[in-house]
Formats: sequence, C-alpha cells, structure tokens
Amino acid sequence: MAPAITPVRTAAGFPASTGVVVIGGGIVGLTAALTLAERNIPVVVLEKGRLAGEQSSRNLGWVRKTSRHAGDIPLALAADRLWAALPARVGHDIGYRQAGIMFVARTQAQMAMHEGWLKSVEALSLDARLLSRAEIAARVPGGRGQWAGGIYTPSDGRAEPSLAASAIAAAAMARGVVIVENCAVRTLATAGGKVSGVVTEKGEIRCEQVLLAGGLWSRRFLGNLGIALPTLPLICSVLRTKPMAGPTEIAVGAPDFSFRKHKDGGFIITQRGALDASLTLDHLLLGPRYLPQLRAQRDFLRISIGKPFLKDLALPRRWKGEKPSPFERIRTLDPQANPVLNREAMTNLMAAWPAFERAEIEEAWAGVIDVTPDSNPVIGPVAALPGLTLATGFSGHGFGTSPAAGQLAADMLSGRPPLIDPALYRFDRF
Repeated sequence: MAPAITPVRTAAGFPASTGVVVIGGGIVGLTAALTLAERNIPVVVLEKGRLAGEQSSRNLGWVRKTSRHAGDIPLALAADRLWAALPARVGHDIGYRQAGIMFVARTQAQMAMHEGWLKSVEALSLDARLLSRAEIAARVPGGRGQWAGGIYTPSDGRAEPSLAASAIAAAAMARGVVIVENCAVRTLATAGGKVSGVVTEKGEIRCEQVLLAGGLWSRRFLGNLGIALPTLPLICSVLRTKPMAGPTEIAVGAPDFSFRKHKDGGFIITQRGALDASLTLDHLLLGPRYLPQLRAQRDFLRISIGKPFLKDLALPRRWKGEKPSPFERIRTLDPQANPVLNREAMTNLMAAWPAFERAEIEEAWAGVIDVTPDSNPVIGPVAALPGLTLATGFSGHGFGTSPAAGQLAADMLSGRPPLIDPALYRFDRF
C-alpha cells in the first residue's frame, strides 16, 4: 500500500529534442526541472512509473536541521528559506509548517550525543537548544516518559509528501516543462565522449544535459554505463492514524518511535529505532564500505534474507537500449510495511504519551531509502561522462532538503553560481 498522491495530468509524449532531460519524477528532480524552467531552459522529465510514486511520497515529511552533519546544514538552511516561499511559488498549500522538531533522550549517553551535535554546529547560530525533562513536559504535555532531556529546534518543520511533489510538477508544467509518466529511460546516448540524448522505451530524445535523480534506481542505471555508485537499500515502515487529539504540533523523535501531525489531523508514526535491511547482492558487494556504519548501528538494522534477494538477482545489471530495462519490469518499488515494526512504534509511543492509546490506524506503507556510505547525497557532475549530473543517494534526508537540492542541481546544469558550496556532495569522493 502507498499513500494517496494528489494526481497530476502529465503529457502523453515528448519532443524530439530538449535542453535538459531529468530522469526520475521524484521531488528533487521535479524541483530541479521547475528551477530550470524558471530560467527559460527547456526541460523534459521522464518517470518510469508515477510521479513521486516511491520515496518522495512515502517519507515522513520532516524538514529538519537537527542532527544533520554540520557540513550538510547549509543545504538545510537554504531549504528552509525555499520551503517557506514554495506555496506562493507553486500556487498551492503543500502543508509546510515551521512547527518545530524535538528529539528526546532516555539515557545520559543519548543526551551526550545531542550535546555533542549542538557543540559541533555552534558556529552556525542555529536556534536549537537543549531541554530538561520539565521543558519537554511543558511543550508536549500528557507524557509519562522518564526522559534524560532533549533537544529542540523551533525553526524545523514539516511538509506533506502527498502534496508537495504534485504541486511542484504542476507549476513546472505551467512553465513549459514536459513530464511523461510510465516512460522508462533505458540508457544514455553519447557522441564524442559526452551525453547527446537519452534512449527511452518510447524512443530517443536528443539533449545537451541529463540529470539523473532516480533514487534507489540510480545505482543500477549507472552500473549499466560502467559507472559505480555505492548505494544500498533500506526499508522504512510508516503508519498514519485517523484524525485524533494529540499532545502537540511539534514533531517528536524518541530513540524507538517518532510522530508528527498530519494535515488531516492524524499522525504519521514510525519505529525510529529500526529499519529493515532485506539483503540483496549489493549488500554483499558493497558491505565492506559500510562497516563503520554497521558497527555503529548494528542494533538499528533488522537484517533478513528472502524473496527480495531472489527478485533482485533476477533483474538484469547489463542491457542494451533496444531491449526492455529493469525499470520497465518494476515501475514502482512497493515493499510491504513491516507490521512488527509498526506495532513496536505504537507500543513505545503509547507508553510515553498515553493519548495515543486512542489512536486508530488509517493506513500503513513502506518506502525504500537509498543510503550512501557517508549518508550524504551525491549532487554534481560525473567527470567520466560530460553532460551527466547526479542528484541521488539522499539517505532518507532528501525530502527535507529537496527544494535546495533541486536548485543546487539546476545551478550546476545552468552554469549559475551554486546555491551553497557543493564540495560535500561531489561524486568523486567515493
């Protein structure tokens, strides 16, 4: 099951040529397309399935700076500004609310991590501050958790994944962007050692540049071109309650649950202390590069092996442009929500805030996160193939920074001064 997305009427076909082709109709690619169109650059967006059908609609909707790596915060700060302006820019409410995010700690060791993070970003003058147990109770009343303390950033917020990408897509099309759903890009066309177009299941488009914003699928697409992108899949299970009275408008993250208010009055909830790691061949191939993360977060991962391993093995890793690609076999990656993790989330949440004992579950879903070895995305050109730029590998943080990430990619494609220093996100760091 997937969250309901605001529908958008897209084009049935595409022109013979354009300036930029964006591969992937998620929120980052769509934001890049809108930005380019605002600069009068012709753009075609090609999506193998449905716009925002994967992680762009399945994430939690958090827009945060808290607990990000210090080097990643300039992108998040730029995203705050762009989120605030986005409703006027696209002409729709996208559910953005700067209602704050709070993380709470059960132990002094957990609290020390928040203290360490706050110290690491003190030069950035953020509005984050540490909280006592009494201050947590004042901001999120009705709880019975024995917290060691917490950290709170009032300028953090949330937006609605089911609204945002669709509104951006509609605004982009109003600016002349051509968006085609159910049209997989099989490979790139090249001439003189650089990109000259894309080969799709419906024919070829000539173009000057390509932005690959394919999320989890970017690794397989690049692998067919002989380019190695080290990303691995992890699965996050999520649930949404029916409308109910809740303790706060602030989004709250605890070690083993999180919740935030949904636009309809319910809550989006997850087991924040666990992700499913359903093993694939890539986990075995890339595992050594992730050993530091695995040592630090082994208890965070629910590792299993089963049908996904076999399904992944059955998908080709090499193919030609005239043959069907893996992206036509699987239009939308739609994993099953893990009921065990969702029950854990609700049990842990009810123990901390009894108001959730009255919660009724409206729906549940899961999404696949593409994680890099350093948990930072790749936003930048591929030196080995001029004309190809990447915006992928967002490691579960992409929705929150998407307005800035898309603009940064557009800056690179259009030769504008970059929104922020992109050095942290360069592809060649791998």
